[in-house]
Amino acid sequence: MRPVLDLIYRAAGGLAAFFIVAIVALVFAQVILNLADKVSAAIWGVGVGLTIPSYSDFTGFFLAASSFLALAYALRAGGHIRVTLLTNTLSPRVRRLFEIVVIGLALVMSGYATWYMGLLLLESLEFGDRSAGMVSVPLWLPQSPVALGLAILTLALADELVCVLRGAFPSWEGKGENLLGE
Repeated sequence: MRPVLDLIYRAAGGLAAFFIVAIVALVFAQVILNLADKVSAAIWGVGVGLTIPSYSDFTGFFLAASSFLALAYALRAGGHIRVTLLTNTLSPRVRRLFEIVVIGLALVMSGYATWYMGLLLLESLEFGDRSAGMVSVPLWLPQSPVALGLAILTLALADELVCVLRGAFPSWEGKGENLLGE
């Protein structure tokens, strides 16, 4: 089961990286088109009017996708902000209890967000909601990676909770031994 879960987390991280690269490519292309427009205006006195329609909408959609798809991967890699100044001072048993409570709360919040993002996605599908930009995009398309990223985060938090309940260190600590020091 561990290799399958790790593959899911890595795949989501890879998709997040893809969307970051897509943002860079789209913004770079628009900058080049703006430059060509300025050069045209300088040479012939009139700009060509080159633009990528709704490029700012698309980069926003890609940013949301990359942010949410990266959550589980970042959690497992220790990329989320943690209060280790506090947790490192706790005894192993209190620290384990603290980790269980915090992961449990995060799991509940993530599950709640996943559920309601899924409902929003279904509502967008049902009513045919579309973006208001120059290029009208069905809203379920940019909402899907957000919902998927939240679902994978919820899975990762459930995975962490089970591991910590079994006595292991959380994955973000990069330790293989038992949290209780046994």
